[in-house]
Amino acid sequence: MKHLLSLEKLPGADIEKILRDAVVYKRERARRDKQPLAGQVWVLMFSKSSTRTRVSFEVGVRELGGQTMFLNANEIQLGRGEPVKDTARVLGRMIDGAVIRTFTQADVEEFAEFSGVPTINALTDDEHPCQILADIMTFREQRGPIAGKVVTFVGDGACNVARSWMFAAGKLGFELRIAAPKKFQPPADVVKRAGGRITCMDDLPAAAKGADLLYTDVWVSMGKETESAERQKALNGYQINQKLLKLAKPDALVMHCLPAYRGKEIDAETFEANANTIFAQAENRLHVQKAVLNWVVS
Repeated sequence: MKHLLSLEKLPGADIEKILRDAVVYKRERARRDKQPLAGQVWVLMFSKSSTRTRVSFEVGVRELGGQTMFLNANEIQLGRGEPVKDTARVLGRMIDGAVIRTFTQADVEEFAEFSGVPTINALTDDEHPCQILADIMTFREQRGPIAGKVVTFVGDGACNVARSWMFAAGKLGFELRIAAPKKFQPPADVVKRAGGRITCMDDLPAAAKGADLLYTDVWVSMGKETESAERQKALNGYQINQKLLKLAKPDALVMHCLPAYRGKEIDAETFEANANTIFAQAENRLHVQKAVLNWVVS
Protein backbone atom coordinates (compact mmCIF):
# COMPACT_ATOMS: atom_id res chain seq x y z
CA MET A 1 0.00 0.00 0.00
CA LYS A 2 1.25 3.48 -0.88
CA HIS A 3 1.10 6.66 1.15
CA LEU A 4 2.41 10.14 0.52
CA LEU A 5 3.48 11.27 3.96
CA SER A 6 6.69 13.17 3.27
CA LEU A 7 8.96 14.19 0.42
CA GLU A 8 11.83 12.97 2.58
CA LYS A 9 10.45 9.43 2.31
CA LEU A 10 9.30 9.63 -1.30
CA PRO A 11 11.78 8.14 -3.79
CA GLY A 12 12.94 10.42 -6.59
CA ALA A 13 11.54 8.05 -9.22
CA ASP A 14 8.08 8.35 -7.67
CA ILE A 15 8.37 12.14 -7.59
CA GLU A 16 9.14 12.08 -11.29
CA LYS A 17 6.19 9.82 -12.05
CA ILE A 18 3.79 12.04 -10.12
CA LEU A 19 5.07 15.12 -11.95
CA ARG A 20 4.79 13.43 -15.35
CA ASP A 21 1.26 12.26 -14.61
CA ALA A 22 0.26 15.73 -13.39
CA VAL A 23 1.20 17.17 -16.78
CA VAL A 24 -1.04 14.60 -18.48
CA TYR A 25 -3.93 15.26 -16.11
CA LYS A 26 -3.66 18.97 -16.82
CA ARG A 27 -3.47 18.53 -20.57
CA GLU A 28 -6.32 16.03 -20.70
CA ARG A 29 -8.55 17.39 -17.96
CA ALA A 30 -11.54 17.80 -20.26
CA ARG A 31 -11.58 14.09 -21.12
CA ARG A 32 -12.58 12.83 -17.65
CA ASP A 33 -12.28 9.21 -18.83
CA LYS A 34 -9.65 8.17 -16.29
CA GLN A 35 -11.56 7.16 -13.16
CA PRO A 36 -9.14 5.31 -10.82
CA LEU A 37 -11.26 6.29 -7.80
CA ALA A 38 -14.59 5.13 -9.22
CA GLY A 39 -16.84 3.87 -6.43
CA GLN A 40 -14.48 5.08 -3.70
CA VAL A 41 -15.11 7.40 -0.76
CA TRP A 42 -12.20 9.55 0.46
CA VAL A 43 -12.20 11.42 3.74
CA LEU A 44 -10.60 14.85 4.10
CA MET A 45 -9.69 15.33 7.77
CA PHE A 46 -8.59 18.92 8.32
CA SER A 47 -7.51 20.36 11.66
CA LYS A 48 -6.20 23.47 9.88
CA SER A 49 -8.23 25.79 7.67
CA SER A 50 -7.62 25.67 3.95
CA THR A 51 -8.65 27.06 0.59
CA ARG A 52 -6.40 25.66 -2.15
CA THR A 53 -5.67 22.32 -0.50
CA ARG A 54 -9.28 21.50 0.31
CA VAL A 55 -10.73 22.59 -3.03
CA SER A 56 -8.02 20.92 -5.11
CA PHE A 57 -8.39 17.59 -3.30
CA GLU A 58 -12.20 17.66 -3.32
CA VAL A 59 -12.32 18.50 -7.02
CA GLY A 60 -9.51 16.05 -7.75
CA VAL A 61 -11.21 13.10 -6.06
CA ARG A 62 -14.49 13.84 -7.85
CA GLU A 63 -12.84 14.23 -11.24
CA LEU A 64 -11.20 10.84 -10.71
CA GLY A 65 -14.60 9.26 -10.07
CA GLY A 66 -14.66 9.21 -6.27
CA GLN A 67 -16.68 10.93 -3.57
CA THR A 68 -15.43 13.03 -0.68
CA MET A 69 -16.43 13.48 2.94
CA PHE A 70 -15.02 16.49 4.79
CA LEU A 71 -14.35 16.06 8.52
CA ASN A 72 -13.29 18.94 10.70
CA ALA A 73 -11.39 17.65 13.74
CA ASN A 74 -13.69 19.63 16.03
CA GLU A 75 -16.73 17.77 14.71
CA ILE A 76 -15.49 14.23 15.40
CA GLN A 77 -14.22 12.40 18.46
CA LEU A 78 -10.63 13.09 17.49
CA GLY A 79 -11.25 16.67 18.56
CA ARG A 80 -12.31 15.41 22.01
CA GLY A 81 -9.14 13.45 22.60
CA GLU A 82 -9.72 10.09 20.92
CA PRO A 83 -6.33 8.62 19.94
CA VAL A 84 -5.44 8.93 16.28
CA LYS A 85 -4.93 5.18 15.98
CA ASP A 86 -8.48 4.52 17.21
CA THR A 87 -9.96 6.96 14.72
CA ALA A 88 -7.81 5.36 12.02
CA ARG A 89 -8.98 1.83 12.86
CA VAL A 90 -12.61 2.90 12.67
CA LEU A 91 -12.41 4.93 9.48
CA GLY A 92 -10.19 2.39 7.77
CA ARG A 93 -13.12 -0.05 7.85
CA MET A 94 -15.42 2.41 6.10
CA ILE A 95 -13.43 4.55 3.67
CA ASP A 96 -11.04 4.01 0.77
CA GLY A 97 -8.47 6.71 1.51
CA ALA A 98 -7.67 9.74 3.62
CA VAL A 99 -6.24 13.20 3.04
CA ILE A 100 -5.08 14.75 6.31
CA ARG A 101 -4.14 18.36 7.10
CA THR A 102 -3.06 18.76 10.68
CA PHE A 103 -0.35 19.94 13.05
CA THR A 104 1.74 16.94 14.02
CA GLN A 105 3.55 14.83 11.43
CA ALA A 106 3.34 11.81 13.71
CA ASP A 107 -0.47 11.94 13.56
CA VAL A 108 -0.47 11.46 9.78
CA GLU A 109 2.05 8.66 10.01
CA GLU A 110 0.10 6.95 12.79
CA PHE A 111 -3.14 7.20 10.83
CA ALA A 112 -1.46 5.58 7.81
CA GLU A 113 -0.09 2.79 10.00
CA PHE A 114 -3.37 1.87 11.67
CA SER A 115 -6.02 2.70 9.05
CA GLY A 116 -5.01 0.28 6.32
CA VAL A 117 -5.97 2.80 3.62
CA PRO A 118 -3.86 5.09 1.40
CA THR A 119 -3.06 8.27 3.31
CA ILE A 120 -1.89 11.63 1.97
CA ASN A 121 -0.22 14.42 3.93
CA ALA A 122 -2.04 17.60 2.94
CA LEU A 123 0.15 19.65 5.35
CA THR A 124 1.68 19.24 8.77
CA ASP A 125 3.98 21.44 10.81
CA ASP A 126 6.90 19.44 9.38
CA GLU A 127 6.09 19.21 5.69
CA HIS A 128 3.87 20.33 2.84
CA PRO A 129 4.80 17.81 0.14
CA CYS A 130 1.94 18.36 -2.32
CA GLN A 131 2.62 22.11 -2.41
CA ILE A 132 6.25 21.65 -3.45
CA LEU A 133 5.30 19.10 -6.12
CA ALA A 134 2.97 21.70 -7.63
CA ASP A 135 5.70 24.36 -7.38
CA ILE A 136 8.18 22.17 -9.23
CA MET A 137 5.58 21.38 -11.88
CA THR A 138 5.07 25.12 -12.37
CA PHE A 139 8.79 25.80 -12.65
CA ARG A 140 9.17 23.08 -15.26
CA GLU A 141 6.26 24.43 -17.28
CA GLN A 142 7.77 27.89 -17.44
CA ARG A 143 11.54 27.29 -17.35
CA GLY A 144 12.21 23.64 -18.10
CA PRO A 145 14.11 21.16 -15.90
CA ILE A 146 14.83 22.31 -12.36
CA ALA A 147 17.99 20.20 -11.98
CA GLY A 148 21.04 22.46 -11.78
CA LYS A 149 18.97 25.58 -11.09
CA VAL A 150 19.11 27.86 -8.05
CA VAL A 151 16.04 28.21 -5.83
CA THR A 152 16.12 30.89 -3.11
CA PHE A 153 13.63 30.63 -0.27
CA VAL A 154 13.10 33.92 1.59
CA GLY A 155 11.63 34.24 5.08
CA ASP A 156 10.89 31.56 7.68
CA GLY A 157 13.37 28.93 6.57
CA ALA A 158 12.29 26.50 9.30
CA CYS A 159 8.66 26.28 8.14
CA ASN A 160 7.05 23.22 6.58
CA VAL A 161 7.27 24.58 3.02
CA ALA A 162 11.00 25.28 3.31
CA ARG A 163 11.57 21.81 4.72
CA SER A 164 9.82 20.14 1.82
CA TRP A 165 11.89 22.27 -0.57
CA MET A 166 15.00 20.90 1.16
CA PHE A 167 13.99 17.30 0.63
CA ALA A 168 13.11 18.02 -3.00
CA ALA A 169 16.53 19.62 -3.57
CA GLY A 170 18.28 16.52 -2.33
CA LYS A 171 16.30 14.30 -4.71
CA LEU A 172 16.01 16.44 -7.84
CA GLY A 173 19.47 17.98 -8.05
CA PHE A 174 18.92 21.73 -7.73
CA GLU A 175 20.63 24.18 -5.41
CA LEU A 176 18.56 25.58 -2.55
CA ARG A 177 19.49 28.74 -0.69
CA ILE A 178 17.53 29.62 2.44
CA ALA A 179 17.67 33.30 3.38
CA ALA A 180 16.46 33.77 6.94
CA PRO A 181 17.55 35.20 10.29
CA LYS A 182 19.59 32.61 12.18
CA LYS A 183 16.68 31.91 14.53
CA PHE A 184 14.47 31.03 11.58
CA GLN A 185 16.91 28.79 9.73
CA PRO A 186 16.20 25.05 9.64
CA PRO A 187 17.85 22.73 12.17
CA ALA A 188 21.23 21.43 11.08
CA ASP A 189 20.12 17.81 11.37
CA VAL A 190 17.26 18.41 8.90
CA VAL A 191 19.64 20.00 6.41
CA LYS A 192 21.99 17.04 6.80
CA ARG A 193 19.16 14.55 6.31
CA ALA A 194 18.02 16.31 3.15
CA GLY A 195 21.42 16.06 1.50
CA GLY A 196 22.05 17.92 -1.75
CA ARG A 197 23.26 21.48 -2.14
CA ILE A 198 21.54 23.48 0.60
CA THR A 199 22.93 26.72 2.01
CA CYS A 200 21.40 28.66 4.90
CA MET A 201 22.33 32.32 5.35
CA ASP A 202 21.08 35.59 6.75
CA ASP A 203 22.55 37.57 3.84
CA LEU A 204 19.47 38.11 1.66
CA PRO A 205 21.20 39.81 -1.31
CA ALA A 206 23.81 37.06 -1.48
CA ALA A 207 21.10 34.40 -1.43
CA ALA A 208 19.19 36.09 -4.26
CA LYS A 209 22.18 36.70 -6.53
CA GLY A 210 21.82 34.75 -9.76
CA ALA A 211 18.79 32.78 -8.55
CA ASP A 212 16.41 31.15 -11.03
CA LEU A 213 13.51 31.24 -8.59
CA LEU A 214 12.68 33.48 -5.64
CA TYR A 215 10.14 31.87 -3.33
CA THR A 216 8.44 32.98 -0.14
CA ASP A 217 5.73 32.04 2.33
CA VAL A 218 3.90 33.85 5.13
CA TRP A 219 5.95 34.89 8.15
CA VAL A 220 3.33 33.62 10.60
CA SER A 221 2.25 30.07 9.83
CA MET A 222 -0.93 28.55 11.24
CA GLY A 223 -0.38 27.64 14.85
CA LYS A 224 2.24 30.37 15.31
CA GLU A 225 -0.17 33.25 15.84
CA THR A 226 0.99 33.88 19.40
CA GLU A 227 4.45 34.59 17.98
CA SER A 228 3.16 37.06 15.41
CA ALA A 229 4.77 40.23 16.80
CA GLU A 230 8.11 38.55 17.39
CA ARG A 231 8.14 36.95 13.95
CA GLN A 232 7.22 40.13 12.11
CA LYS A 233 9.96 42.02 13.90
CA ALA A 234 12.62 39.37 13.23
CA LEU A 235 11.65 38.75 9.60
CA ASN A 236 11.14 42.39 8.68
CA GLY A 237 13.23 43.03 5.58
CA TYR A 238 13.20 39.42 4.39
CA GLN A 239 10.90 40.41 1.58
CA ILE A 240 10.74 39.67 -2.13
CA ASN A 241 10.53 43.03 -3.89
CA GLN A 242 11.75 44.71 -7.06
CA LYS A 243 15.14 45.55 -5.56
CA LEU A 244 15.77 41.94 -4.61
CA LEU A 245 14.47 40.63 -7.91
CA LYS A 246 17.10 42.66 -9.77
CA LEU A 247 19.79 40.55 -8.09
CA ALA A 248 18.34 37.31 -9.46
CA LYS A 249 18.62 36.17 -13.07
CA PRO A 250 16.81 38.39 -15.59
CA ASP A 251 14.21 35.69 -16.24
CA ALA A 252 13.87 34.57 -12.63
CA LEU A 253 10.47 33.37 -11.50
CA VAL A 254 8.74 34.57 -8.34
CA MET A 255 6.48 32.15 -6.48
CA HIS A 256 4.32 32.28 -3.37
CA CYS A 257 2.29 29.35 -2.00
CA LEU A 258 -0.48 31.71 -0.80
CA PRO A 259 -2.17 33.30 1.01
CA ALA A 260 0.03 36.37 0.47
CA TYR A 261 0.34 39.31 2.84
CA ARG A 262 1.40 42.17 0.62
CA GLY A 263 3.85 44.55 2.23
CA LYS A 264 5.30 41.81 4.43
CA GLU A 265 6.92 38.75 2.80
CA ILE A 266 6.32 40.22 -0.67
CA ASP A 267 5.47 43.72 -1.85
CA ALA A 268 2.31 44.40 -3.85
CA GLU A 269 4.13 45.47 -7.01
CA THR A 270 6.19 42.30 -7.24
CA PHE A 271 3.23 40.09 -6.40
CA GLU A 272 1.04 41.56 -9.13
CA ALA A 273 3.87 41.52 -11.67
CA ASN A 274 4.24 37.78 -11.08
CA ALA A 275 0.59 36.94 -10.49
CA ASN A 276 0.34 34.71 -13.56
CA THR A 277 3.03 32.43 -12.20
CA ILE A 278 1.68 32.48 -8.64
CA PHE A 279 -1.85 31.57 -9.69
CA ALA A 280 -0.54 28.93 -12.09
CA GLN A 281 1.05 27.44 -8.97
CA ALA A 282 -2.33 27.45 -7.29
CA GLU A 283 -4.05 25.82 -10.27
CA ASN A 284 -1.37 23.16 -10.50
CA ARG A 285 -2.29 22.00 -7.02
CA LEU A 286 -5.34 20.35 -8.62
CA HIS A 287 -3.36 18.50 -11.28
CA VAL A 288 -0.71 17.35 -8.82
CA GLN A 289 -3.33 16.19 -6.30
CA LYS A 290 -4.93 14.07 -9.02
CA ALA A 291 -1.56 12.57 -9.89
CA VAL A 292 -0.87 11.84 -6.23
CA LEU A 293 -4.28 10.24 -5.76
CA ASN A 294 -3.75 8.07 -8.82
CA TRP A 295 -0.25 7.13 -7.63
CA VAL A 296 -1.34 5.96 -4.17
CA VAL A 297 -4.05 3.65 -5.56
CA SER A 298 -2.06 2.29 -8.51
